[in-house]
Amino acid sequence: MQLIHLTLDNLPSLPPLALTIGNYDGVHLGHQALLLALDRDAKQMGYQSAVMVFEPQPREFFTPDDPPARLTSLAEKAKYIGDLGVDYLIVASFDQAFRSLSAQDFATLLQGLNVRHLVLGDDFRFGHDRVGDKAFLAAAGFGVDSLHSVLQDGERISSSLVRKALAAGDLASAKSLLGRAYAITGQVEHGDKIGRTLDFPTANIAINRIKPALHGVYGADVIGFVDGRQIDLASLGKDGQTGVAGIAQGSLFGAVSVGKRPSVNGQDWRVEVHLPQFAGDLYGIELQVTFTHYLHGERKYDGLDALKAGISDDVAQLLKWRDAQG
Repeated sequence: MQLIHLTLDNLPSLPPLALTIGNYDGVHLGHQALLLALDRDAKQMGYQSAVMVFEPQPREFFTPDDPPARLTSLAEKAKYIGDLGVDYLIVASFDQAFRSLSAQDFATLLQGLNVRHLVLGDDFRFGHDRVGDKAFLAAAGFGVDSLHSVLQDGERISSSLVRKALAAGDLASAKSLLGRAYAITGQVEHGDKIGRTLDFPTANIAINRIKPALHGVYGADVIGFVDGRQIDLASLGKDGQTGVAGIAQGSLFGAVSVGKRPSVNGQDWRVEVHLPQFAGDLYGIELQVTFTHYLHGERKYDGLDALKAGISDDVAQLLKWRDAQG
């Protein structure tokens, strides 16, 4: 899949496209149905398939101080979309100029991108005047395939519904809406190194979003990557400390904290991964953290001794849960 960063003053030259448009946050089962329809239409019509997404996402642009929780970073989103066979991912820079486009201006932009056919959800509207819809695009000369929402238990599958499930610690419901277990992927970066002073060293994961969609303490399967290729994390262990096997083949089991770390007066969101019975250098490695078990929400402890005792209890409970999985 080819990634294109789009600005209004520099339109790329593209082959005839079948296109779908949206945030695609989470790339859940509803999104996947649209992408499969896009692939089908593109092949039938002899076009290339393309997805247009926005960075930042519009609600992040409009409310940067209180953005909605985000399910997927751009890199994660690109991977999930690329895995479904899409030819082009067009990342539109959502700025003041872009958000000011009228429906007609946006249709002209699509024509400039050589879009011939559109696959859209039943709630799609566009343009700062909000008059753009499927009928508008059809009148402008585009072929339009309109898909109904995908329902689960009578409710429309949406990114908001996935966020709601994750916020409640309901990993099973999130998995049923996504079609896969929820995961966060990011490179290990330097943090405050407080964990190692408490005898529970953690890998601090770059989350690449303003606000994650879940918080609390979790068990997780952790897989490592270097240059996009999976590596054997256990092989990086030192002094016989090679970690505890995860549930998924090739993974290590992790105790994961997602939150702002109120016990140490933290201000920013962190994803911190402790690998029990592992000792090794993980800086610069990309970790995929797949959440498998919710233990409890984020807690504030009174002092570092209480925090250490709390972490110790969390790790013991999570390992007990892991052992019970067989």
